[in-house]
Amino acid sequence: MPKSDLSSALEAKLKNLPIRPGCYLMRNDRNQVIYVGKAINLRARARSYFQDQKQHTTKTRHLVADVADLEWVVTDTELEALILENELIKRYRPQYNIRLKDDKQYPYIKVHWRDDFPKISVVRRMLPDGARYYGPFTSGYAVRQTLEALRRVFPYLDCKREITGNDDRPCLYFHIKRCAGPCIGAVNSQEYKAAIDGLCQFLEGKTEDAMTELNRRMILAAERMQFERAAMYRDQIQSAERIVERQKVVSGRQEDEDVIAFAQDKGNTCMQVFFIRRGRLIGRESFLLEGVEEEANGELLGSFLKQFYNEAAYLPPQILLPRDLDEHAIIEQWLRSKRGAKVTLRIPKRGSKKALVAMATENAHSALTAMQAQWEADAHRHTEAVANLQSALDLPKPPARIECYDISTLQGTNTVGSMVIFVRGAPRKSEYRRFKVRSVTQSGQPDDYASMREVLRRRYRRAVEEEEQGPGKRVDPVWKILPDLLIVDGGKGQLNVAVEVLKELELFEVVPVVGLAKQEELLFLPGRKDPIRLDRSSPELYLVQRIRDEAHRFAVSYQRNLRRKGMTQSRLEEVPGVGNKRRLALLKHFDSIDAIRNASIEEIASVPGMTRQVAGRIKELL
Repeated sequence: MPKSDLSSALEAKLKNLPIRPGCYLMRNDRNQVIYVGKAINLRARARSYFQDQKQHTTKTRHLVADVADLEWVVTDTELEALILENELIKRYRPQYNIRLKDDKQYPYIKVHWRDDFPKISVVRRMLPDGARYYGPFTSGYAVRQTLEALRRVFPYLDCKREITGNDDRPCLYFHIKRCAGPCIGAVNSQEYKAAIDGLCQFLEGKTEDAMTELNRRMILAAERMQFERAAMYRDQIQSAERIVERQKVVSGRQEDEDVIAFAQDKGNTCMQVFFIRRGRLIGRESFLLEGVEEEANGELLGSFLKQFYNEAAYLPPQILLPRDLDEHAIIEQWLRSKRGAKVTLRIPKRGSKKALVAMATENAHSALTAMQAQWEADAHRHTEAVANLQSALDLPKPPARIECYDISTLQGTNTVGSMVIFVRGAPRKSEYRRFKVRSVTQSGQPDDYASMREVLRRRYRRAVEEEEQGPGKRVDPVWKILPDLLIVDGGKGQLNVAVEVLKELELFEVVPVVGLAKQEELLFLPGRKDPIRLDRSSPELYLVQRIRDEAHRFAVSYQRNLRRKGMTQSRLEEVPGVGNKRRLALLKHFDSIDAIRNASIEEIASVPGMTRQVAGRIKELL
């Protein structure tokens, strides 16, 4: 669509926006969502972006310059618009919205409370399954540290065995006092669940209650002359006391509250959250934000609160902030609806509460400084690695963008290829691509050379050929970007295949290519007899190995998924009229394909959701 027509269409949409609450989505000329916002009055809010732009911030002016299209969703209330805005930002991750850095899900501690013997696991998503969740944590390492400390106090299950109490022998964790041994009947369900409840109380900051219960059990065991058990409780109490000592008392009022502050420097923003439970600082987490302008601190806090508490496992009755929000009332209303009770956003002006916010701010500055130092160290190592790699391979320019390819197969079946991208030493996972190889193997044997040839042809043909863009179809821009260095996983054979493809597509003079042999980590260059051996302790070898290992991991995981899917497909999927629901109902009723095969048409038809006609088809196929 010509630019003038596009502007006319956008202007017409702005004129016809409803005067209602809702969300608006702004798209660029590639149809990507670049901003999501909410409003009480959609027409007034959206049109304000295109009026009196001298009053706008630099970020807003850039946003307006990129807008090519607009769409909206009407809601009944501003609260509904806020909830929808959260979901849309999470789905599209627009570049102009303030958002939590990294698109990964943060880890949680999950207590499988509904089970007779609740297990403890680390998960990335909360589900409405009756379990107890704690988090989010910013790293799996922080979760493991927390659980390792608590396991000394409350030995818990994390194995996959079915607990009957009749096993002949326990696992190693029982012998080192990290598991209570319900598998051999050392504790019953009630005793075990009481211990796990104590672990939950610790995670919730109710340390006094948990300590009181441990003391009660120790005294009771001693009175019953169960001295070994009493000694076990004594050791657990000592471990618990060491944990409590690390929890700083910050309030004598035994309140539950979160303290949120932030620090900004050189375009980076770090949020710090203190978790205070019953007056004790039981933990803290740091989060990075992106898409932030330093002058928009009210919007910054509001955006963080909406994203963080949309995923948080627990909401305290009070949240302390360093300054007021642009949307104070509606965010407070939303938090209240999530908690089911009153939530107060408070900006303390004096006293101990203000000191807490100041302490959180100081910690945010310290965390950001530490992160920046790490980034600078990583950047220095990468700069050194790239410079050394350019010198070792005699490249025309530093290889800032590197592509690597690997092939994975199992006895010639489910052959796949992977393409991974590293930009300035960091994986660009959004640009990873995978290929299901279509080449026919010879004599039933895998042919890695033919597979690599197909993968590279498909990738680089898209770089040089114009793709037809049909209605609603967008060209993937990743294919058009050529790397500064192409690495193929393999020795001379794979390198020769890559050279052949690049020459065929007239890219050999444009894209430098090397082959990386696995065993001795040798780099093979086109037209060069002897390989290059990088120093074993050099940063450039570490970079190359890391890229190669990532390509291998990505290929193997895709190949494994295809293989698993192929193994789990049943012949029932071939029967017309049998979808997922009917197939699951049949397997639940009969337990196995053999049982269905031996059943009569009448028995199959008696399964809920089945008909006699479909039952006849199943019987005929099986």
